[in-house]
Amino acid sequence: MSNKVVIVSTSQQPKILVGCPTCDLYEYCLDEYLQTVRNLTYPNYDLLIIDNSKNPDYHKKIKQAIKDDFIEPAVKRIVNSRNKLRKYALENNYDYFLSLEQDVIPPKDIIEQLLKHNKKAISAVVFNKFNNNLLPMIWKENEKKLKFYQIEELEPPRLEKIRTSSLSCILIHKNILKKIEFRYEKDKNCFDDMFFCNDLKKEGFSLYVDTSIKCKHLIKNKTWKNIQKF
Repeated sequence: MSNKVVIVSTSQQPKILVGCPTCDLYEYCLDEYLQTVRNLTYPNYDLLIIDNSKNPDYHKKIKQAIKDDFIEPAVKRIVNSRNKLRKYALENNYDYFLSLEQDVIPPKDIIEQLLKHNKKAISAVVFNKFNNNLLPMIWKENEKKLKFYQIEELEPPRLEKIRTSSLSCILIHKNILKKIEFRYEKDKNCFDDMFFCNDLKKEGFSLYVDTSIKCKHLIKNKTWKNIQKF
């Protein structure tokens, strides 16, 4: 663990682990991500990145990462890496895990903004393209079906209970991590985000979003070409 980036603080504020799985697919946004995380204003956090690239060169470039195994398909190695983050957070007595994907650039006070609501699971707003439409990656339940929020529904800024979000920028309390492991199901073509949110509901936890917190999503140069997702 000696190659983990550690930002030392004697603060009595909640201890936060910031991190994500990564691979060389995200090399294009590495510098901006690291600079953003280093400039976060919260005084008591550490950064841990789990690299599951096939090629070891990316791990050498990051330096602040722990090298993980390359496993097919992509969803399996993402879940494997995310559970290593979960385990590290629990074993090292972190109060929260901030799942912050490498292509997501949050406001520099993201941790303070999420913590102020005192919720066990709370997401910021991250946008993505779906069928050429730009939409927030948060969903509500409408007649037992998941429905996208529309951009105009983010106003006025507010704290709101939601059914599902991505794991792009979400603060998760240790009590949730103790009960829920990240997972996926082989026969379903979706990533672990959905299963995590389903498990939250099963365990009786509520999920919230602060619609005033919007993150930059660096998707322009991202490609899944030649990658087996599921």
